[in-house]
Amino acid sequence: MTALPFLLLILAVAAGYAINRGAARAIRDGGSRLHSMTSYHGVFAALLILVPVLTFTLLWLALQGPVIDRITMSGLPDGALDGLDSGGVQLILAEIKSVSRGQIFGTPEDWKIAASERYVLLHTRADWFLVAAVCVLSLALLAVARSRVAADFRARQGVEGIVTGLMIFCSTVAIFTTIGIILSLSYETYRFFELVPVTEFLFGLNWEPQIPLRDDQIAAEGAFGWLPVILGTIVITVVALVVAVPVGLFSAIYLNEFAPKRLRSVVKPVLEILAGVPTVVYGFFAILVVAPAIRSFGQSIGLDVSPNTALAAGGVMGIMLIPFISSFADDALSAVPQAMRDGALGLGSTRGEMMTTVLFPAALPGIVGGVLLAVSRAIGETMIVVMAAGLIAKMTINPLDSVTTVTVQIVTMLIGDTSFDNPKTLAAFALGMMLFLVTLVINIFALRIVRKYREAYD
Repeated sequence: MTALPFLLLILAVAAGYAINRGAARAIRDGGSRLHSMTSYHGVFAALLILVPVLTFTLLWLALQGPVIDRITMSGLPDGALDGLDSGGVQLILAEIKSVSRGQIFGTPEDWKIAASERYVLLHTRADWFLVAAVCVLSLALLAVARSRVAADFRARQGVEGIVTGLMIFCSTVAIFTTIGIILSLSYETYRFFELVPVTEFLFGLNWEPQIPLRDDQIAAEGAFGWLPVILGTIVITVVALVVAVPVGLFSAIYLNEFAPKRLRSVVKPVLEILAGVPTVVYGFFAILVVAPAIRSFGQSIGLDVSPNTALAAGGVMGIMLIPFISSFADDALSAVPQAMRDGALGLGSTRGEMMTTVLFPAALPGIVGGVLLAVSRAIGETMIVVMAAGLIAKMTINPLDSVTTVTVQIVTMLIGDTSFDNPKTLAAFALGMMLFLVTLVINIFALRIVRKYREAYD
């Protein structure tokens, strides 16, 4: 039933486009001069129907579930929810939904069966009301759009106005989403620093956030110094960049300047396939192939290698970043004018000298910006580190040892039995704020480098 309103909307949009375009064409064929092309009349009708009806449909679907849940729970018999906390109420609601889907375990009470029947009836009525509303709104907007077709109607300006409004709305949503993220992180971080001193968090050398969440739990007192966590993040990021930057840059240089066109057309898409591989696949590759190989090689030469190492996680992460850096470098090299290449070669430079003395310096801002953005990508990676590097925070820069990162600790502290009024859980938000600040500084630094050394070519 949910797909039916969208199908009707698609049909209405197509009908509006065809009707208005046909009407505009009839006016043009009748000898009148149209202000806008016939296609703009069709697009205006399509957008006039699509935007309001789609907005109404999405809002209805978003609010339908919570409203029906509230109505269903408010209609339960007196005393059915007495003595239950919020978790118990949610459990009753989940059981009613299960009964409504036919997933009955045991013998539910009669009032639960009645509530499930009412739940199904409310959903059915809401679905049919949505279908009827979509039909009525689409027909009304189609009539309005059809009435606007005239020789002097500025359909192009109408289309541009609707598209501009959509872009402004999307930009506003992005801005307010960013502001909401910052405010939520700031508030929870402030709550964390009310329980843990700022100096302990910023300068502490131990990270052991295992504290009791309930009175019946036994755990350590907890230590919240973030230096071991950020140090592990830096170690893995450095290993990843040592792998990704040379391979990515050299592959971009070769494919851009030295490789035959036929080879480039094959190698470049194959290289960029790495960007589409899910990170969990890289994690499996790191823990099943790379980590055992490093451990076996270390044992063969007498080195003590941990089962989970920063070298394995960082190396595989570097492979993941290769297409990222290669693509940025290739775009930067391609943006350099051909005249600079021809001038260097005309003065007697070899292709290698032309690359090192002319092309590479000219493309350096874009390359550096791409590398710094790759650093942000590496810092924010989670899955590979969870599977290949470990969970224990250590003050070490040895890549053969087990380390952890900021993102891994955030994940581990927000899963399982959580309570958002203790330092262990709130520490995740403090780490998130620090990670946000670090990546923000890196991105600002990258933009400043690009703007400072950018050169405009005619």
